Amino acid sequence: MIIPVILSGGSGTRLWPLSRGAYPKQFLSLVDNMSLFQATVERVSGLEGCYQPLVVCNEEHRFLVAEQLLQQEVVPAAIMLEPVGRNTAPAVACAALFAQELDKDALIYVMPSDHVIRNQEAFMESVSVGAQAAGAGKLVTFGIVASQPETGYGYIRRSLDGDGHKKGEGPAAFPVVEFVEKPDLKTAKAYVESGNYFWNSGMFMFRADTYLQELERHFPEMLEATRRAYEAREPDRDFLRLGREEFAACPSESIDYAVMEKTDRAVVVPMDAGWSDVGAWSALSEIAEAEADGDGNVILGDVLTKDVKNSYLRGESRLIAGVGLDNLVVVETADAVLVADKARVQEVKDIVDQLKSSGRCEHLHHVRVYRPWGSYETIDESERFKVKRIVVNPGACLSLQLHHHRAEHWVVVKGTAKVTLDDKEMVLTEDQSIYVPLGTKHRLENPGHIPLELIEAQTGSYLGEDDIVRFADNYGREGS
Repeated sequence: MIIPVILSGGSGTRLWPLSRGAYPKQFLSLVDNMSLFQATVERVSGLEGCYQPLVVCNEEHRFLVAEQLLQQEVVPAAIMLEPVGRNTAPAVACAALFAQELDKDALIYVMPSDHVIRNQEAFMESVSVGAQAAGAGKLVTFGIVASQPETGYGYIRRSLDGDGHKKGEGPAAFPVVEFVEKPDLKTAKAYVESGNYFWNSGMFMFRADTYLQELERHFPEMLEATRRAYEAREPDRDFLRLGREEFAACPSESIDYAVMEKTDRAVVVPMDAGWSDVGAWSALSEIAEAEADGDGNVILGDVLTKDVKNSYLRGESRLIAGVGLDNLVVVETADAVLVADKARVQEVKDIVDQLKSSGRCEHLHHVRVYRPWGSYETIDESERFKVKRIVVNPGACLSLQLHHHRAEHWVVVKGTAKVTLDDKEMVLTEDQSIYVPLGTKHRLENPGHIPLELIEAQTGSYLGEDDIVRFADNYGREGS
């Protein structure tokens, strides 16, 4: 049995302003009509002997994961919640403990949720070779056949085996000699020319018990901490929560450093499958090269150009007009615009750091903010009022709550609203409205079969999102 373990952690800061902390790149449809996360789920569903995926994510993203799996009609083995980030090695240890309960001989196939693989046949061929090696007790890492020298990736050096493995030949498993940190350009060129180095993909396969044995051998304190966290797990609706204090006490380390660089059982399987980690806007531009116009431009959205070359222009909410541009990335969203030299797009993460340090919110949320019950977006606001457009999914409801500093007016524009005010319940339909006084317990629910849309006007002395006291909530959110 192969149990896919999909790690849905990262924040995708280099793809700002489209990727935000509360809605990062793995949940975005950047390449086709599926998100990167959904494409990962679909990719592994085609593997022979594959079990339902185990998804590991954080608390904040749990409902995004559940919703996107629901859209695919995929029932996961579990959605495991990390209370805090502790890198990949502890997460995979907990996944291995879970896998052993399903099948003591299970293989786990660990992969990030935010990569692109364009050649499914080549992907499956490499995974098949990896499964054979993993079944024989090896710890397999998948090395991407380098198409060019890259300084943004770590590399894996394999052992020489006869005449070596040439690009275009079928994949095989080679003993790993060393993992190499990100090199300078001269060194990267030498690596690619040698044919013995591969990009480190961050994908792994091994028997669950093999990984745990090697973790005990090389990092016993981590195994002990993860066992405690797993033993303290608690089911919560569709989620499996690891013990908070126990997991927080676990050392933070990657699989590479904790196990793969120390074990003598590591092998690398080359993969030449059109892989990309979609690590920056330049990568998305390269993925979309086939759609470029005659001047080498990739254009998405409402965009007009004159004398523009070799650029990536993406509009999400309004018209972009470009004149005399060359080798630029321009990405527009409803609340931010990025303009960057293609050669410096890795530095976008520095802008995100500036947003964080200055106390702004554009690194975290879009104008449209997603919640487990639906979404809202702010249309207008001033010192003592705020206007929102709220969408509540069919069958969903907000928490029973009250506000100390604001009153609210709701106007239904589409669908049906069931409203609770203190001990009264009423149903509103299109064009009807209701006033929610300050300090009143209230709840909004969509009992219908289509999304409920309404306009909310808030008035009061303080309009922050933290002015909320919850009394009951369907989604396990606590306190204010």
